[in-house]
Amino acid sequence: MLKPGDVVLAEVQFTDGPEKKLRPSVVLFEELGNIIVAGITSNTDMKGIPLSRKDGAVKDSVIKLNYIFTISPSVITKTLFHLPEEKKRLIFVELFKRLSALNG
Repeated sequence: MLKPGDVVLAEVQFTDGPEKKLRPSVVLFEELGNIIVAGITSNTDMKGIPLSRKDGAVKDSVIKLNYIFTISPSVITKTLFHLPEEKKRLIFVELFKRLSALNG
């Protein structure tokens, strides 16, 4: 069973074509057999939440909160590591800031 904050390796399809790639993603939540994740990139020039080797990453990366998508458990090849509590809290705070615009 996956938990929020698990970093998984999943085969994802890109929006700009049929190509699929194994990509790391952080689990935000799981509901009714769907897993909602945020993509992770090793391009540290991109905007997002920094993820370091100290956090468990293989190399310095960025959690992209502008790249959230739904995956099936069948496309996950393995769980890589679990985010530290402070990193999970930062994701929550940043998502809350973005979603608070829905509240008027």
